[in-house]
Order: sequence, then C-alpha cells, then structure tokens
Amino acid sequence: MDIHTVANLGRFKEIVLILMKYGFDDLIDHLDIPGAKLLQKIPALHHEDMGTFERIRHAFEELGPTFVKFGQIMSLRPDLLPQGLIDELSRLQDDVAPVELSRIKASVEKSTGKPLEEIFSVFDEKPLAAASVSQVHRAVLKADGLAVCLKVQRPDIRSKVKTDLDILGIVAVRLHERIEDLKPYDLPNMVRTIKRTLLRELDFKREARNMKIARTYATEETGVYIPEVYEDLCTERLVVMEYVMGTRLKDFKAGEVADPEGLARKGLRFAIKQVLEDGFFHADPHPGNILIMDEGRICLVDWGMTGRLSERDRSEFIDLLKAAVEKDEATMVRTLLRISRDEEPVDQRSLEREVLDILDSYYAVPLKDMNIGRLLMSVTELLRTHRLRLPPDLVIMTKALVTAEGTARFIYPDLNVVEEARDHISRLMMQRFRPASLWRGLRTSVSQFLTLQQELPRRIEDIIARAEKGKLTIGFRHENLADLVNTLDDITNRLTFAIIIAAMIVGSSMIITTGVGPLLFGFPALGIIGYLISGMLGLWLVFKILRWRKF
Repeated sequence: MDIHTVANLGRFKEIVLILMKYGFDDLIDHLDIPGAKLLQKIPALHHEDMGTFERIRHAFEELGPTFVKFGQIMSLRPDLLPQGLIDELSRLQDDVAPVELSRIKASVEKSTGKPLEEIFSVFDEKPLAAASVSQVHRAVLKADGLAVCLKVQRPDIRSKVKTDLDILGIVAVRLHERIEDLKPYDLPNMVRTIKRTLLRELDFKREARNMKIARTYATEETGVYIPEVYEDLCTERLVVMEYVMGTRLKDFKAGEVADPEGLARKGLRFAIKQVLEDGFFHADPHPGNILIMDEGRICLVDWGMTGRLSERDRSEFIDLLKAAVEKDEATMVRTLLRISRDEEPVDQRSLEREVLDILDSYYAVPLKDMNIGRLLMSVTELLRTHRLRLPPDLVIMTKALVTAEGTARFIYPDLNVVEEARDHISRLMMQRFRPASLWRGLRTSVSQFLTLQQELPRRIEDIIARAEKGKLTIGFRHENLADLVNTLDDITNRLTFAIIIAAMIVGSSMIITTGVGPLLFGFPALGIIGYLISGMLGLWLVFKILRWRKF
C-alpha cells in the first residue's frame, strides 16, 4: 500500500508531527511526504539534553498505545537492537487516564452478551489499573459471591492499533529501501513480527489460556501463585480472573518485604524452572507484574506475553548456561553456533576470543556479585555484531531471565544468583542421563530411523518418476559472480558497438558507390558523414580498450 493511500491521513499527520517534534526530521525527509516542507516550519521541541534513544522513548509514549506496546515488545529483542535503546524502551510507561465507566460497562455487556446486573452483584467504579490497551476493575460474582478482577479491553483499541500498524509497515518499507544504515535491522520484517505478537496480545482468550497453563506448573512447592481464570466468562476482549489480595512489588520499599532472601530465591527458582523445565514462561516478570500476597507468596499477573521452548531448545540452553558458569568459552561458542542462524561466514576463533573477553570481565567480580543475565545479554549483543541470529523465543527467554534476576536482586540485593543457577543446572544435567530419559531418546531415534527407512524408497521412486517425465527441477544459487556478470555485460556491449560501427562503414560504402547527391569533394555527402562518424566511434572504442587494457 502506497503512502498516499493511507486510510487515516489525520493519524499519519499526527505521527509525522510528533517525530518532527523530537528531532527526527531526517527520517521524514526519506519518506517523501507531500507537504513535509511546510510541516518542518513548525518549531521543534528543544531536545539537546536528550540522546537519540531517549527521544525515541518519549516519542513512542506520546504516539500512544500501539507505539508503546511496539517499544515494550522490542525491548525483549536485544538480538535486533543496541543495548542503549533496549534500556530506554524497557522504561516505557503505559499508565493512561481511565475510560469512562459507562463505556467499560457497555464493553463488558457486549462481550458476555448479558446485562451487568445478571453476572455481578458489585462492580467497582474506580479501576484498579488503567493501561493503554485495557483497564482492570474489581467485581463480585452474583452466583457465588467470589471477588474477581475484570481485565477489559479498551473500546475501539483494535481499530486504532491496526491503523497504526499499517502506517508503521509503510514507514518501515520506505526507510528500509532508502537508508542504508537501517538495512541490517530489516525493519519490514521487524514490523511484521511485532504485528503478529501485538494482535495475539489483543486476544484475551489467549491470555486466559496462558494463565490456565501456568497454573498447572505453579504448584504449592514453588511458592508462586497464578490467579484462577473463569473461562466461561472470558472472551477476546475480556478476562475474568480471581481477585488476589496483595501489593505490587514495585510499590514496596527496601526492607518492607518479610524474609526477602527466601522470597527472592523462590521467584528466581520459579523463573528458572519455567524456562529450563517447563518450556513455558512469563516473558516479562518485572516488579510491576508481581504481587506480594499477605502470606508472603508471589503472584504473577499479566500473562499476555509468554514464550515457549521445545525440549531441544531447553537442552541447548542448559549447555550454554553451564558453559557460562564454568567459563568454558569453546563449548559456549559451539553451542551458540549450533542454535543460531548465521547470515554470513563466521570467524569462530575471533568469536571465541570475544566471548572469553566477556567472560573475563564478568568473572573479575566476586562470584556472588556476578550477573548471569547481563552476561547473556552481552553475549547476545556480540552475536548481533557478528550477524548471528538466535531464535526469537530463545532471545525473549534470555530477556525474561535477565528481568527475573533483576527482580530477585531488587528484593534481596545480596542473592547469590550463580549458586542458585548452578544447583538447578546441575540437577537438570543429571536428569538427562537417567535411564528413563536415555530410553526415551533412544526410542525417538529408532522411531525416526524406521520412519525414514519406510519413506526413503517412496521418495527415491518419486525422484526417478519425475526425472523420467522431464519434470525434475534442481534449484541452485549463484554467489560472488558479480564480476563475471559485469565482464560479460562489458564484452556484449563492445561487440554490439563494433557491429554497429561495421554496419555504418558498409552502409556508407554502398552510398559512396551510388554517386547520389548532394556531393562533398566529389563524393556523396551522406557516405562521407557516415565514414567520419564510424571512424570517430572506432577510434574511441580502440582508445577505451587500450586505456583499460581489456584486450
């Protein structure tokens, strides 16, 4: 879709004005927007005291919910963006003024298909929280008198988000095509990924399902609680869950938490368990998404963004963590190369030296002060500079571990994270060699081999049949043939030029023999002119060949 056909030109103009306000005129110039010169006369905000990344954050906050969510999701992708920008995007706030109660009630009634009074005996007018995409109200179920929380999607938020995502897609394509420095970031693909993630987050039934799955893993022994979900009342725009009494961790001050060491250890162990054992984890466990219940248990809320890891992913990440804890750079690099996608050939020895340099800098501090999460983030940033890409869920998981570690240290700064991680990793490593695990792996390998044995004759027969019918096609790709192509083009051009000169000489000679006027020096003028032009072109061609020694 072209920029001139954007359905909501008013919104596009608003985006452009805010970008100009924060000093991004150079981006606007590359978009070729009609009337941009007039818009640039509008005075910009004085932002000399702000860096580029800080201006991006302020612009996103002013641009509204889509851009705030865009930034929050991108803050989970250190494989795509520099660390300074990641830090700024992590600070994005989406606390906004609440929607009118009448509109919220109408939205709930539309979602449930029933009048509010039939379902709830109490519905609090004041929201517990108001964010850019939704707001939360406390209510009481009429059927059994249980207190619940209603997470209600803001009216019309979907259409606004889709409009903004369409505009973002157009801008991303334009900037990708016109700014060479932005091409490594692949902005169009980035926007497509964010669009898919954000539209999933707008489906509240998915969040309800995520909470139900998380409850199966959060047992009494973990010390973590997940609110119960009332699935029969949940829709794409409404989540009804158990009301949990507690205080958000971000509202606690240092020293107010009872048994901070035990609480921090529980939270960190559960985060590691989610990632390395369950393969299903909360993607953003920051203090704003954690409640401290009255009995001292941790309650995790806001399950809109989650990640999933296969058993193979978890196994490879355990190897990576083990190598990091043991300062084994060779194993660490081999594991990274095994799980990443390389866009260009990689100098493995150079990568090993740089990984060792990162490990040395982190091991220079006392073991209890070592920050495993930051170490992994540094390694992820190193991979980005080497044009290596980790699978998205692995990157999001790394960021989730970083956030979980930061939250644990927020509760208890002296927590020995390395020891906690080492015990968990050692136990999981031992589980691989249990007879049951080995037997399961052997059965899987045998099953795959037998399947291949059954499929192989049929596949060979299919190839032969295609070859007999002349329908067998083989695909291949040329690489590093640019010089050859240029040489062939040059040869072709010179041959064509020589043939044209020869044709002009032959034609001029034929005209000379006719004796047709007008005459010049007793010979036909057209023939003389043809000789002169072909002679000059021939001399120019010889000069070029001799000059570039292409003979």
